[in-house]
Amino acid sequence: MLGEKVKMPKTPMKEQDSKSRGKNFSEVALGYTEDEAVKEAARCIECGKCVAGCPVGINIPAFIHEIKEGNFEKAAEILKKDNVLPAVCGRVCPQESQCEKLCVLGFRDEPVAIGRLERFAAEYDKYGFEKLNSTGKKVAVVGSGPAGLTCASQLALKGHEVVIFEALHKPGGVLEYGIPPFRLPRNVLEKEIDYVKKLGVDIRLNSVVGLAPTCRELLDEYDAVFISTGAGLPYFMDLPGETLNGVYSANEFLIRINLMHAHEFPRYDTPVYVGMNVAVIGGGNVAMDCARCALRAGAKKVSIVYRRTKNEMPARQEEVHHAEEEGIEFMYLTNPVGYLGDGGRVKGVECVRMKLGEPDSSGRRSPAPVEGSNFKMPADTVVVAIGQGPNPLLLERFEGLELDSRGRIKVDEHQRTSISKVFAAGDIASRAATVISAMAGGKKAANAINDFLK
Repeated sequence: MLGEKVKMPKTPMKEQDSKSRGKNFSEVALGYTEDEAVKEAARCIECGKCVAGCPVGINIPAFIHEIKEGNFEKAAEILKKDNVLPAVCGRVCPQESQCEKLCVLGFRDEPVAIGRLERFAAEYDKYGFEKLNSTGKKVAVVGSGPAGLTCASQLALKGHEVVIFEALHKPGGVLEYGIPPFRLPRNVLEKEIDYVKKLGVDIRLNSVVGLAPTCRELLDEYDAVFISTGAGLPYFMDLPGETLNGVYSANEFLIRINLMHAHEFPRYDTPVYVGMNVAVIGGGNVAMDCARCALRAGAKKVSIVYRRTKNEMPARQEEVHHAEEEGIEFMYLTNPVGYLGDGGRVKGVECVRMKLGEPDSSGRRSPAPVEGSNFKMPADTVVVAIGQGPNPLLLERFEGLELDSRGRIKVDEHQRTSISKVFAAGDIASRAATVISAMAGGKKAANAINDFLK
């Protein structure tokens, strides 16, 4: 049976043409048709090995089996039991390093396209749910990103009254401001958030916890508090010229485009200057998003500057492939050492060539500069995408909240903090930095909060 399945080729997914898509923000991957989904689902041998790779524990063989049988709504129902955001995860999860990595077909050929099938099934979701009777308990969730939405929905299903406080004017957190619509269309995200609202969750926008409401007000009014504000503090490299106009953090650049529609000026009055040449520093998924957004915002040449080689690049292979197809230049074994300005605005980047030495603590080979290899490249805009950490402003206002050496909230195995009724998960409390890992933390926290409230 396994031999027969291995012989079945993986079903490709149609995409926008690489030459035209660099000029629009429409979704690149177009999804499976019903026939294509059934064909791909038929490759699965339903062994269940993949489940161990899913942070939220989706019954993967069961939902794929229903697709194979043509029961698409049933497949969506199975997904929704463990994943409140299946249409999101089917698009942005790193399946290749999680569930698909454990697929037995992948040891001999290509794994089953679990993520693509999840995306397909999510389109047939009919919002079915069963809520428990009201417990009379109130929970405040700070932040409406993947961890917050997951925790809130799980608690609402258990009968608790849940209020989400979101500082921005739209819900979704990083899903809204960080991931471009060509990877995650906004109507898809809005549909997932609508499900959370239909559970009875109250989402209050423009609410900066710590100011209005204050942390004390939350602790006094609610029976439990869940913090899931993500990682909103950008990291920089402390290089000369970093304060020049045109040097952006990835956070600011993506927020301006994804949330504030900067690329649609003057229709929206929040312009962002891109110019002809854009340099993006970093090699993760955020760097890919920044580079591809810059291209769509009008840049003629976009270069990704990364200090290691393609083999060490942490971005998803699919995102790197799409960027390459769209004409993004990859400058491997290259690192910036300073930014060059003219009249207060960035005009170029001074870089140095790198070489790889021994592996560091992460297992990747450590880069070291090549003496005398400095060179300069033109850049009207620079986007620094080397990571981000927790914003300290909210955390400083929670008196008695213990943080680790990196400024993240200390939590135990049940996502409990040093304050008895306060829990936390997502990037504010871990370094996992993926949507699905944040959701897993939110799910675990919901179970712990439910036990606490009992």
